[in-house]
This record gives sequence, C-alpha cells and structure tokens, in this order.
Amino acid sequence: MTPTPLPPLTLFSIVIPARDEEASLPPTLRALHAVLVRERVAHEFVVVDDGSRDRTWSVLEELRGEIPTLNPVRNPGANGFGRAVVCGLNAMHGDACAIVMADASDAPDDVVAYWRLLNSGFECVFGSRFIRGSRVVDYPRMKLFINRLANLFIKFLFRIPLNDTTNAFKAYRRSVIVGCRPFLAPHFNLTVEIPLKAIVRGYSWTVTPISWQNRKHGVAKLKIKEMGSRYFFICMYVWLEKYFSRGDYRRSVTPTGPRPPGPSGA
Repeated sequence: MTPTPLPPLTLFSIVIPARDEEASLPPTLRALHAVLVRERVAHEFVVVDDGSRDRTWSVLEELRGEIPTLNPVRNPGANGFGRAVVCGLNAMHGDACAIVMADASDAPDDVVAYWRLLNSGFECVFGSRFIRGSRVVDYPRMKLFINRLANLFIKFLFRIPLNDTTNAFKAYRRSVIVGCRPFLAPHFNLTVEIPLKAIVRGYSWTVTPISWQNRKHGVAKLKIKEMGSRYFFICMYVWLEKYFSRGDYRRSVTPTGPRPPGPSGA
C-alpha cells in the first residue's frame, strides 16, 4: 500500500512516562539523544515524573544541562501509567510523538524508523516484537505466554493483522492523538486504547519489526494480575464503538486526500 501524502513533520516528541526510574533514565536519554542527533531528527523529550519517590526528578533536572532537548514535567494529578502518558501528550510541542519506555527496553534506532515511516505518509506506526526481523532479549516466560494470549484475543476480536497491540512503544501524528480523545484508560491499558481507537476511527497505520530487551535497572511497573480486567474493559469499549457507533467517531478523510483502505500488513 502506498501511504497517503501528508504534510512533512517538523518536531518529534518522545513521551516517556517515568516512575522511580532514577537509574534507568540517564542511559536511556543519552542513547536516544545521541541517535536522534546523529540522524538529524528534530526532537524533544517529554519525560513525565509520575509521582516518583526516588531521585527521578532531581536526575531529570541534572540531565537538562547535558541534553538541551529535554523537557521534563511532573504529573500533577492522580498517578498511573496511562495518566502519565496523557500528561506527556498534553505537554508535547511536536506534530508527531512516540511513546517510549524509560527503562531502555526500546531501541533508539527503532524510534528513528518510526519517524521515517510517519514522514512517508502513515499516521500511526506500530512496532511488533513478534514478526520477522524483530528481536526480543530476556522476555520473562510467563509474561510472554500471557502476552501472546492477550494479543491473539485482540487480533481476532478486531480482525486486524496486528499481533503486538499491547506493546506501549508506538508512534502517532498529532492529528491522531487529537482525533482519539478523550482517553479513558488510566493505567497500562492505554497502550491498547490509543491504537485500537486509531484503527477503528480510520487512521492509516503500518507495522514494523522492532527490538526489545528487558530492563537492567529498577522494577517493572506492570502488574499482570491487576490489569486483566482493565485491558478487557478497554477492548470491549472500543469494540462497541467499532460495531455499534454507526461511524459517529470515524474519520473519513486525511488532511490531503482519501484515507487508504487499510494497514500495510504485519
């Protein structure tokens, strides 16, 4: 599929939710900054301190002198992964954004690949850790098993060729973020709310293989036992929109022409 012509992008906002990530943030931000500068990608880092109890905010203030594109903010409201991401989306200045983890699990080169795909004409870019060309390092076995079951459920429920919907690492043009509001999910279930809404509402998207590696510092924030019902709720909410809203929320055209007929494939 040929992407639809869209206005060129000028600034890439890297939105990073962070809670108690004092050890992870310095290497993560330094690696991302080095690659984005090398590839001449105009960018900003919107790092959201989500009620950290360690030195996360102090570390961010220190890094501002080293990384001029760093724009840290504090989540002033209730905490939660989804709330922190939305706080970052509200604070971003770019015409496109990528949601990136603070723990260095996402590869900087993949961030650049997202930027180029968005500039090629796609409105959303979804990375998959489970297609040809992807690479996964040290994924916990039980978490992997549950991940594959959940993504298989979503794939068949929505009839989409996307097998890694729950992965938080995705990129969007600003128009998609605006068109998918308001966001309901306050926790990690936001990672499925945004892409599923974007697909259901008719934004163009593509899938690309990405690399993922387990964190080296700190503790994972996702609690699988707490999230099952929340993921299910958001999936059913968007499913109801897909089949019962009569297209009330669907976007029918892009800014410069008709919407492409579907994804480029997984």
